[in-house]
Amino acid sequence: MAALSVYFCGSIRGGREDRALYERIIQLLQRHGRVLTEHVGRPEISEAGEDAREVGDKLIHDRDVSWLQDADVVVAEVTQPSLGVGYELGRAVAMNKKILCLFRASSGRVLSAMIRGADNERSVLVRDYEPEDVERVLQEYFTVTFPSL
Repeated sequence: MAALSVYFCGSIRGGREDRALYERIIQLLQRHGRVLTEHVGRPEISEAGEDAREVGDKLIHDRDVSWLQDADVVVAEVTQPSLGVGYELGRAVAMNKKILCLFRASSGRVLSAMIRGADNERSVLVRDYEPEDVERVLQEYFTVTFPSL
């Protein structure tokens, strides 16, 4: 099997508190395939997001939806609430993508029922984790979901 294309979702305009964690997750995901959205973990991307004045919100939307269509799997860090991540996940479900949502229960937040309730133990999985466990959680997910890798 060729290398997987991975679409990583993490909050940008919804808040960048977890940016360093996103960067780490992206590095781990790169062991399993090509991460189409590695910019999500970059330190130079602020809450303002990419410079929409230069590329425009429509171009960002269309580019990201195209990447989503090309992805073999979607991995989303869903602890920081984000309209964009929720939108991406809804589109991914409609496209019948394999989806892994990662949530840190220790954050004190409560995950939306629309995300947790989408877990069907097949195409959509929601896993509670802690940062020190993320490597193991990802390894288990990719080993079970894509055994031919």
